[in-house]
Amino acid sequence: MKKWLSLTIIVALMITLVACAGNKNEPEASGSQSAAGEPPASSESASVEPASDEPGWKSDTSPITFDWYLNFAWFPNKWGVDPTSKYITKKTGVTLNLIVPAGNENEKLNAMIAANDLPDFITLGWYEEGVKKMVEGGLVDSLTDLAKEYDPYFFKVADAAKLSWYAQPDGKTYGYPNASSSPMDFQTFGTQFTSNQTFVVRKDMYEAIGSPDMRTPEGFLNALKLAKEKFPQVNGQPLIPIGFHEFGDVGNYSFIDVQQDSSYLANFLALPREKEGKLYDRTTDPEFVKWLKVFRQANQDGLISKDVFVDKRAQMEEKIAQGRYFAMMYQRTDFAAQQNVLFAKDPNSVYIAVDGPANAQMDPPTLSGPAISGWTVTLISKKVKNKERAIKFLSYLISEEGQKDMYLGEKGVTYDTIDGKDQFKPEAFNLMNTDRSAFDKQYGASHTFWMLMDTNMQLQWQPPAVEPFKQLEDWTKGKTTSFSQYDLITPPATSKEGINATKIANEWGKALPKLLLSKSDAEFDQIFKDFVEKREKTGYAELEAYRQAKYEENVKKLAEFMK
Repeated sequence: MKKWLSLTIIVALMITLVACAGNKNEPEASGSQSAAGEPPASSESASVEPASDEPGWKSDTSPITFDWYLNFAWFPNKWGVDPTSKYITKKTGVTLNLIVPAGNENEKLNAMIAANDLPDFITLGWYEEGVKKMVEGGLVDSLTDLAKEYDPYFFKVADAAKLSWYAQPDGKTYGYPNASSSPMDFQTFGTQFTSNQTFVVRKDMYEAIGSPDMRTPEGFLNALKLAKEKFPQVNGQPLIPIGFHEFGDVGNYSFIDVQQDSSYLANFLALPREKEGKLYDRTTDPEFVKWLKVFRQANQDGLISKDVFVDKRAQMEEKIAQGRYFAMMYQRTDFAAQQNVLFAKDPNSVYIAVDGPANAQMDPPTLSGPAISGWTVTLISKKVKNKERAIKFLSYLISEEGQKDMYLGEKGVTYDTIDGKDQFKPEAFNLMNTDRSAFDKQYGASHTFWMLMDTNMQLQWQPPAVEPFKQLEDWTKGKTTSFSQYDLITPPATSKEGINATKIANEWGKALPKLLLSKSDAEFDQIFKDFVEKREKTGYAELEAYRQAKYEENVKKLAEFMK
């Protein structure tokens, strides 16, 4: 009997060991083990890996704090001071220490890259050179690798087109965009899409001079002249007949930034960015040059204030709030707070969008709308303190649940189900439309923390626009176009083509003010001719060849998405 019992025990132990060995191999087959050769980090959570259709973040909601860097010095908000961020922390266990640069963004980011001292998460514009530096320098983790290893749910909530768009030559994706719209999104939501690009006038002044047609050069100049004559001063300060974005080293978005080929004026004129499959140079387009000369004439006639050449955003916002501009070629969301100030004082003193500069055929504008590249991308540093929690939190943020939490906040606090629909409570909605800064601090909803906002998904909760913003939005509807195929075609800054692109952009940054301040059309023509000649000598043909190849790759990639 003793021998039989001993044998039974040995067999049972052997069965147990085999079962354990089998179980040990299962996670490796499902991709949840650490990468080969990497010992498990003690800081990683020891949670059980959920199925791919289950939100991974729910497996561990213990407290953890991530450092999250935003490459935007103007970002004003802190995590944990409002009920929405507190609610998300209570729900997920994640607290964010948001870091913004105190001065120049690029200097701060480059210093962190050089020192290999990146925080857990990094958010910056997709167009910034820092993205390439971090990816090519091996400083950030592949999101797709992290998801395979720790959170297969990521692939259920991530947009496959966006992952493919940002895939690197190694096939991996390192950054995820916000405010991104694919060609398929345009098919689904296109009629609801709006643009930030507007030509605006001060409503009361515009109506006082007879609401003139400003689409032609003659009508445009005459309207500026009439406004200055009728309203020479605004509250004791000189009227500024026309305002623009900031002038910088590489140009001005209102006219054209040749480095990014971003141009309000060219879009107002509906100038194509390609012809018969070849990239088109809008800078030398006859219509574009003609309208640059219109602005040159405006300056000669005393209709362009010297302030516009030197003012930065802070000075411009102050003057907008005072209502000192008659007209502006400007991004509507950049002066939303100032628009509210004017609306509170006098609803008729706000800025409204009207049809401005147009081509000779009077074609409607082709305004830049949402693109698949989005606005920013968010990356996870290789030095992240907990890879598993990081990718699972990112998955939560891009999921419908996370988007709803970030947009509507906590039920009963920021929103309720009203008339059968989840929507902001009246007091929250009113504050959001009257004092956005106060709303951010008091509620923290409506994507106060916009790092991974999905502007398409939020349409289901987004309330209808109200004045003084509705008219500006409505004007852009039907004029909004996707320019996705022209994104990501700029060469790396350190390449030969990239170095030449920077030189050319800097030449344009010098030439543009000179063109507008020139004393005659003849002087204008000479300055413009000199710029074009310098551009040709600085490798412009090679630069365009590089951009053309990338553009063609984009066209093919976007076509694949539509199949």
